[in-house]
Amino acid sequence: MANEFEADALICGAGAAGLTLAIDLARRGVSFRLIEKQREPFRGSRGKGIQPRTQEVFEDLGILDKIVAAGGIYPPMREYRDDGSYVEKEFGERSDPTPAEPYHIALMIPQYLTERIMRERLAELGHEVEFGCELVGFEQGGNAVTARLARPDGEETIRVRYLVGADGGRSFVRHTLGVDFLGKTLGVRAIVADASLTGLDRDAWHQFNDGDMERMVAICPLAGTDLFQIQAPIPLDGEIDLSAAGLGRLISERTGRNDIQVHSVAWASAYAMNARLADLYRINRVFLVGDAAHIHPPTGGQGLNTGVQDAYNLGWKLGAALSGADDELLDTYEAERRPVAESVLGLSTRLLDAQRQGGARRGREVRQLDIGYPDSPLSRQLTERSGTLRAGDRAPDAPIRGAAGQPSRLFQLFQGPHWTLLVDHAGTEMVATRPGMHVHCIGVQGDVIDAGGHVRDAYQLASGECVLIRPDGYVGAILILGTERTAKLERYLGHMGLVQLEGDPK
Repeated sequence: MANEFEADALICGAGAAGLTLAIDLARRGVSFRLIEKQREPFRGSRGKGIQPRTQEVFEDLGILDKIVAAGGIYPPMREYRDDGSYVEKEFGERSDPTPAEPYHIALMIPQYLTERIMRERLAELGHEVEFGCELVGFEQGGNAVTARLARPDGEETIRVRYLVGADGGRSFVRHTLGVDFLGKTLGVRAIVADASLTGLDRDAWHQFNDGDMERMVAICPLAGTDLFQIQAPIPLDGEIDLSAAGLGRLISERTGRNDIQVHSVAWASAYAMNARLADLYRINRVFLVGDAAHIHPPTGGQGLNTGVQDAYNLGWKLGAALSGADDELLDTYEAERRPVAESVLGLSTRLLDAQRQGGARRGREVRQLDIGYPDSPLSRQLTERSGTLRAGDRAPDAPIRGAAGQPSRLFQLFQGPHWTLLVDHAGTEMVATRPGMHVHCIGVQGDVIDAGGHVRDAYQLASGECVLIRPDGYVGAILILGTERTAKLERYLGHMGLVQLEGDPK
């Protein structure tokens, strides 16, 4: 009998969130189609900041080294005074990497380069974006979503198990679902443009008239390119000239300098800032991710990062549901990610208010390393413990050594679509092995040697204790193995679709 489904999933929108989900599904062997109504890739710099937590995600997806090679770090902020003098300061707090947190500062890379690298990774996995393909209608019923797609050469109708709207702030998927997009317009309109210009050096982010919303302009060298990104608030109404001549006049008027010359514009956009959050992230077999689910001002560099992590959270859950996990697992996507977006909206809006006063500064809160899901139904604390790590926390990294002597890291053990169970060497009862879960024993007799004590410092495992790491790098459960608790863990794994092979002895 022919398969009645064209694919397991249809992803609508091939920005960073849609590409993240596609890469994650591809490495799980999940069939999908990734469509984008635009006929060519996005070519602007808009989401140029990659936060440390997203760097960890990109390492897992196999693209971080290429992202780093194509971009760079943020230069210091150079704030000019009216008399032409200036003061320099770091754009955000600087900190050193630690064994538990190997990535510590934001990377800068234009969004179009990030997405190009993601499409290349997707191609390595055997998939591509269908550009010029638009979702024009869908309905769901039973175990399927029926979607109508339009191309220049005609329409087609397909049936899929799930539909994911990653189609931006004006999401067709969200509108069709009738999901409210609650929030407000923030009374700020701005431009962002990628331009070739002379008159400024590339070793600083040039900031003029900070805090003056009528005269402010910021000009930042774009890592990985010869361009500068121009940002400036503009009046709420009226046309704005985004040509090279128009941007040149704006810069001259706001800086009082005639030596800054704009020669060409590669991309430009004018937009009104909003803070909005979708009332629902899931209706039956349809999901919202990224800007389709939340939009907020660009202050803090949170937008692209939050969308990537939405998709990273949803990907493994869709894969698990398709492999037999309980359907309730899919409800945890909204339960875990919507509160994160709510917090990000508050953070971005506070930073925008601070910028209006000339006092915006980014601290640890923008790095997204402290995001966790302690209240999630997936977070199981099955034992009392003295250590600070809790179920739902981000799983720390740590340098380790394999039993054969080779250096490695926990993140290398975690890399891939599987779950990971770390067991203290004193554990006497092992959970049965099964497809989709890797088990590692830490200790002198184990396959993982904690030579520097970094696993001990980060995880603080008691004798015989174990920690279960989810595919997205968060702690699912902590327990000491024993008959009763091991049975609870076995049931937990069963709900996640991780079923022991028949006849496989413990």
